[in-house]
Amino acid sequence: MSNYIETLPEQIKEYFHVLSPEIPEFIYEYIEAPEMQRLAGISITPGTDYTNIFKNLMFYSRLEHSIGVSLIVWNFTKDKKQALAGLFHDIANPAFSHCVDFLHGDYEKQESTEELTTTIIKNSEYIMSRLKRDGITLEEVEDYKLYPIADNSTPQLSADRLEYTFSNGYAFMPVWKADEVKQIYSDIEVLKNENGIAELGFKTKEIAEFFIEKIKVLWIGWIEDKDRFAMQVIADILKLMVNENLITEKEFYKYSEKGILKIAQKSGVQRIVNAVKGYENATEVFTADEPKEGVYNIKLVSKRRYINPLVKQDEVNKRLADISPKTKDIIDKYFEYDMSKYVYSNFDI
Repeated sequence: MSNYIETLPEQIKEYFHVLSPEIPEFIYEYIEAPEMQRLAGISITPGTDYTNIFKNLMFYSRLEHSIGVSLIVWNFTKDKKQALAGLFHDIANPAFSHCVDFLHGDYEKQESTEELTTTIIKNSEYIMSRLKRDGITLEEVEDYKLYPIADNSTPQLSADRLEYTFSNGYAFMPVWKADEVKQIYSDIEVLKNENGIAELGFKTKEIAEFFIEKIKVLWIGWIEDKDRFAMQVIADILKLMVNENLITEKEFYKYSEKGILKIAQKSGVQRIVNAVKGYENATEVFTADEPKEGVYNIKLVSKRRYINPLVKQDEVNKRLADISPKTKDIIDKYFEYDMSKYVYSNFDI
């Protein structure tokens, strides 16, 4: 059996061993499913790897993210079914992932593609034969929302939310040093929340506050003008490609992101060629109260991603913002971020 994890950069391998010092053999095996390997060509930071507007530190794929989620779940539960549900949770992501949600007009929930998860797993001979061998049913791994350690509602802390927060701080912008991730992760354990449901939370208030102080820049990064602009640019390029019969939405699950951009660049459709070139070469975005003539404009509100974690208390575990004025202030200021203006750059579509 090949070992995908061993092909990754040392920084990512070391990070995975922080998430789970033990990486069980079944994770290595299920990673090799063709439906999982496809995710290696899809970025965790949709669309932002392909323009000079962003200065991403590295390409971190949906496959790496899925592995990370699975390792966090395994670390805290030692439950194979839950870990596999975490591994499969993004298996229905198309190329450019949440940009396709924007294509569908799903700006605020960004869940429009999740309904295909069951279909993709069910139709995978590789995955289904191994699930049968392991005595695991489709129903036990098709929806990671069944398992609150794997996934829960914002602003709770789950394996999914924790992993993309950690990995975005490595790939999207420089947030973490390796020892800081270790320090934060070692302070996390499974707690019971206000509804009596298991949830990842912090042992100490001080580490939880440090975590929030570090990740507040990511929260803004995920909704700021240039990020929303990037998502909609890619969505509109994909829409144009579909309309010109260059690609079908079904083929978003066939090609990598780079593969789709290559189709666009070689399409001969000048509007599409110019749009891709303009996006690649753009270096900044601007805002205005009214749409700017002669260039591409967007105006939309995006999903707000943030965390208000549990902190361990003697009797009833508390949300950090309820016991930390500085955290409450960070969250309050985050919700003041203005997404009401038009955003544009120096090219048109």
